[in-house]
Amino acid sequence: MIAPETRKRLGGAVVDTFFRSAAHLGSLFPAARPEEHGVERIRDLPYREGGHPHHRLDVWRPIRPPPALLRGGKLPVIVYVHGGGFRMLDKDSHWLPALIWARRGYLVFNLSYRLAPAHPFPAAVEDVSEAWRWVLAHAEQWGGDLDRVGVAGESAGANLATTLALTTVERRSEPWAAANFDAGVVPRAILPAMGLFQVSDPARFTRGKPLPPWLQDRIDEVCEAYLPDGAHDLADPLLVLERGAPFARPLPVMHLSCGTADPLIDDTRRMAAALRTRGAPHEVSYWPGGFHAFHMFVFRSDARRLWMEMLAFTHRHVAGTDEPLRPLSRRRFAR
Repeated sequence: MIAPETRKRLGGAVVDTFFRSAAHLGSLFPAARPEEHGVERIRDLPYREGGHPHHRLDVWRPIRPPPALLRGGKLPVIVYVHGGGFRMLDKDSHWLPALIWARRGYLVFNLSYRLAPAHPFPAAVEDVSEAWRWVLAHAEQWGGDLDRVGVAGESAGANLATTLALTTVERRSEPWAAANFDAGVVPRAILPAMGLFQVSDPARFTRGKPLPPWLQDRIDEVCEAYLPDGAHDLADPLLVLERGAPFARPLPVMHLSCGTADPLIDDTRRMAAALRTRGAPHEVSYWPGGFHAFHMFVFRSDARRLWMEMLAFTHRHVAGTDEPLRPLSRRRFAR
């Protein structure tokens, strides 16, 4: 029998290798080239001093944006925060979301951040906050409209995107969080997909419905790496919202999504319930049989349908347009 710690390490290595390899192989296909979609990619802009390789972001910009999305010559903006359990992947592994939004007319800032366990909480959310303020300071020079900004992310990135939003609607004592509030800009919309919205108490996922050991290992590994010293509001945005205390500013509208085969689905259900209780504007969709981050596999019809739903949401709530959407082509994104 394999010891639990050995099983955890081996399982982690397998999962890490799978996702890194899938992202790399996908990027090799001709359909992954930005120029094939009328998009340019400006790589590796530093958003924070110090030279850390994860303190960089890419700008994805449509070369000929659709007129319906332009306002005063400026583009709506999406800030994208990648997933990976707070401990793997980066902006380069998450080229697909940036490309999808950019080819539909958005100026996309796709960022990396420091990873656990070498950099546990609050390193990731500090970095995302720094990148957010960099975008507020520089988006206009890239043609972005600061009155039309949305934030999106999946999995761990959904947690970070939601936490970022909370720091823009309520002033907190942490200097980096207070700086977000003082910047004075609240995103028009948040799209946290398949989120791990509470990092503390990972054992909650097995109460009443045991998970396979390898799956519980992955959840434990993520939570222990990112939050080794116990619960904290800004690692657990779900608990903040469930407490129901009012905020100084209104929450942005949120789009939540999750597959029914995703072990994290209860966090999405609880998030939707917390937003309903607050009377906060939101949309939520559940996808039968969808596994964790299934929308990254765009050869699947349900993945393309979810992307069309998210694009329609950002068109309404970020871009402020009713422009009809062209279907997302499987052929152009085939892997």
